[in-house]
Amino acid sequence: MLPRPDVQTIATIKDAGKKLKGSTRRAFQAQVVLDYCVGNVSHAKTLFGWNQPTLRRALQERKTGEIISDRHRPGRTAFSEKLPNLQNDIRSLVDPNSQTHPTFDNTFRYTRMTAQAVIEALVCEKGYTKKELPALSTMRELLGKMGYRLRRVQKIKPKKNSRNRHDLRQHQSCAHEKRQR
Repeated sequence: MLPRPDVQTIATIKDAGKKLKGSTRRAFQAQVVLDYCVGNVSHAKTLFGWNQPTLRRALQERKTGEIISDRHRPGRTAFSEKLPNLQNDIRSLVDPNSQTHPTFDNTFRYTRMTAQAVIEALVCEKGYTKKELPALSTMRELLGKMGYRLRRVQKIKPKKNSRNRHDLRQHQSCAHEKRQR
């Protein structure tokens, strides 16, 4: 049976492993596997909760002395990278049609323009094509991140034109006097 380090040592090793990244983390993990788990990868997985393929890779790097480069993970490029002026163009279109909350309760700006209207305005006024612009749902999300709320413009609501009780009593008494005449 393999030796088991005490609980405090395990917690310290886990904490140190979380703070490291990339090849330095794998080098640390390889050293821990050799020191505390006698090279047993599955035992290290059980003790520290580390990924077995990563541990195998760490031991391979230690054995050969060469760092195995991390895989490049391709992903979709962000619209801010594809179209760097997009947010400025959106602001130039939406700001004239927006206002802040009437009571200044929050920092959001309310706009009358819908996400669809913003896309159409970008195509007509700024020269973008529909294919290069984000989809409707993404445009809504982008406008939300920029601090716009896609709601009707909030206006201060006027007080109701209802009379209070005192005015109502005077009105009733005046009407009563008129009937008596």
